[in-house]
Amino acid sequence: MTSNKIRTRERVCEIGWFDDLCGGDTAFLGVPDPDRKSTFQHCLEIIQLADRLGYDNILLPTSYMDGQETLPFAAAAAVQTKQINLLTAVRTGEIHPPMLARHLATLDHMLHGRLTVNIINSDLPGLKEDHNLRYERCNEVISILRQAWTSDRIEHKGNVYPSFSLNASPVKPFQKNGGPLLYFGGISPGSKEVAARQCDVFLMWPEPEDSIQATIKEMSYRAEMCGRAIDFGLRIHVIVRETELEARLYAKHIMSRFDPTGFNLKHLAQDSQSAGVQRQDEVRSTMGDSDDFVEPNLWMGIGRARSGCGGAIVGNPQQVLEKMERYMDMGIRAFILSGYPLMEEAQHFAKWVLPKLPKAKLNRLQGRID
Repeated sequence: MTSNKIRTRERVCEIGWFDDLCGGDTAFLGVPDPDRKSTFQHCLEIIQLADRLGYDNILLPTSYMDGQETLPFAAAAAVQTKQINLLTAVRTGEIHPPMLARHLATLDHMLHGRLTVNIINSDLPGLKEDHNLRYERCNEVISILRQAWTSDRIEHKGNVYPSFSLNASPVKPFQKNGGPLLYFGGISPGSKEVAARQCDVFLMWPEPEDSIQATIKEMSYRAEMCGRAIDFGLRIHVIVRETELEARLYAKHIMSRFDPTGFNLKHLAQDSQSAGVQRQDEVRSTMGDSDDFVEPNLWMGIGRARSGCGGAIVGNPQQVLEKMERYMDMGIRAFILSGYPLMEEAQHFAKWVLPKLPKAKLNRLQGRID
């Protein structure tokens, strides 16, 4: 049942896709694919296809790996897309907050308001940082962004960023009702506290339905204690085929060249040891069957070969739709989907499932839908 504490009360969903800025697109999991390298042209083709197919949003991830850097890519793609929102990931601490506000405001103008922002709270590349420092820095950065976008001046005094006072007129975004929506994920207590106080959409990785429901309940309560209501999103892969057997066989197919003792792309990612990745590994090892399914239509085998999101909805169109509808009944309002390879799977989902979903882009104003 949908919680009445969530930000968007209507039973609708924003359907997003994923772009390969970090170099993971492949026909076989765990195997580098020379035909799908993370070039500007390949990433642009993915985002333009998602735009044409009717996806609402697309995640542009950030990572210190071969591929495309997020903000420059987003700026270039902004003028080559028409309707899709760009969920642009930024790692707090990499750019001085007032200038980050200016970067994002400029991008929002280029997109005529089609910007959403995914806040990342991981270690800066090359550093191993204290968790409390990262949480405090993230909280300060978001506070500065919100103040920059909504006030005449930026007046800040913090522990991570020292006292400064600035005119906020150079950092005003296109979106006048508070600026871009902020998406945020993380399962540590510190991350959950930042999300409850600051984010608009709390993103989760795949887990069994009972765990997702428990997280929504916990985060709704945390946000309520801060005088707020937030939305919930699920970052998950998808394999949809005309029959369940075809979908399950395809899951086996894309894992058929994975060598667990050899080269593994998973270990190149900076978040491969994060709490969220470890939690997904635990779910797979303790609950998975011989094929890594942990519950009907939820396959966690992807987590063997890649970091980040490690699970997929697998089934025929009706099974995939019903699984997503159950998530919506719990309170999920945003899905960020992907598949292998990205362009081919985007077309399968758009053909068989996308037209059947009650789609709507999430709006800055609580409870209001475009």
